[in-house]
Amino acid sequence: MARRNQGVDQGVRLGMLAGAALALAVLAGCGKGGDATAQAPAGAKPAMPPAQVGVVTVKLQSVPVMNELPGRLEAFRTAQVRARVAGILQRRLFTEGADVKAGQALFQIDPATYQAALDSALATQARAEANQAQAQSLVKRYEPLQAAKAISPQEFLNAQVAERQANADVQSAKAAVQTARINLGYASVSSPIAGRIGRALVTEGALVGQGEVTQLAVVQQVNPLYVNFTQPANEVMKLRQALNSGALKKAGEQVASIRVVMDDGREYPLAGKLLFSDLTVDTTSGQVSLRAELPNPQGLLLPGMYVRVRLEQAQVDGGFLLPQQAVTRTAQADTVMVVAADGMVSPRPVKIGGARGNQWVVLGGLKDGEQVMVDGFQKMMNPKVPVKAVPWQAPAQNASMVAPAASAASAALAPSAAASR
Repeated sequence: MARRNQGVDQGVRLGMLAGAALALAVLAGCGKGGDATAQAPAGAKPAMPPAQVGVVTVKLQSVPVMNELPGRLEAFRTAQVRARVAGILQRRLFTEGADVKAGQALFQIDPATYQAALDSALATQARAEANQAQAQSLVKRYEPLQAAKAISPQEFLNAQVAERQANADVQSAKAAVQTARINLGYASVSSPIAGRIGRALVTEGALVGQGEVTQLAVVQQVNPLYVNFTQPANEVMKLRQALNSGALKKAGEQVASIRVVMDDGREYPLAGKLLFSDLTVDTTSGQVSLRAELPNPQGLLLPGMYVRVRLEQAQVDGGFLLPQQAVTRTAQADTVMVVAADGMVSPRPVKIGGARGNQWVVLGGLKDGEQVMVDGFQKMMNPKVPVKAVPWQAPAQNASMVAPAASAASAALAPSAAASR
């Protein structure tokens, strides 16, 4: 029995030694393999490709000298609709805030008294015409009697005078009829111009025109609109001196164009034209008044709105045009990111000379042929790491302010659609 137990123990020991040897062989084989990751240092990461950023290559060119001035919109025509005859207002014949045509009926005043006055004038005219016919007949009958000396000259003269009086009475009656018709027409109050009408200033049942010409509503022509704005007189003098010295060139011999910027920073897509600049300076503010005409076919702009007017008054050589998103504007300075030939990015302060459309006019700080970063700022995790510059493609323009009303409705529904997604 003892020998048998010793044999079992010896077999177990040999099995354990064989298993350990097999494990060592397997580990040795793995250590001799050519796996690169097994030999790489712990914590090492593979190299990342350089980030791609969109750039534009700037080019020297003649750029406009833009002035941005405060302005206010004014209706092209404004007409106050007033009651020209007295009476009780019976009906309002328009929708408040709608567009009306010239001559369109807006209010109806009770016409009963004016119709009666017209009927009375017509009756007076008929009586005068009857007297005229009688006087003319008497003169014709007296003519042969006068030739035969059958009547006295005085009787014939009296007949002629009566005829002239009858003719005058007819003319007076006709004038009274015309006046009565005019007053009856005034009972129907119409629009003097085509435009957009505001709210009604009186309601049905009100007595209007009694002792004064009552204002009923206001009609304004909003296409086109006037833009009234001012410019400091000293800036006008500096601009003229620069033009005379040759430092600046005139923007053109044609009518200068203007652009309007809304309160939210959007530029109105349609250009206006400068009409005139005042010849005198306001003694209280030192400003010169200017006026421009701005098309407003869809009525998006309203009279009385405050806007910013961009006016191109001259041109200067040696400037650049950059997309507005390429420039970072702060209270301290305006900067751009310049991409060098080796891909390194560095900030550069620039001098902005106004805006032209969706581009900034850069008057200094850049050199011809340099690459300015426009897109991909969020990809720059480390400014000391080079980037890969690719040409930037401008997005398609969207006419947001001149789109139909459906576009505005779809824009209003965009948040809810995004939430449903």
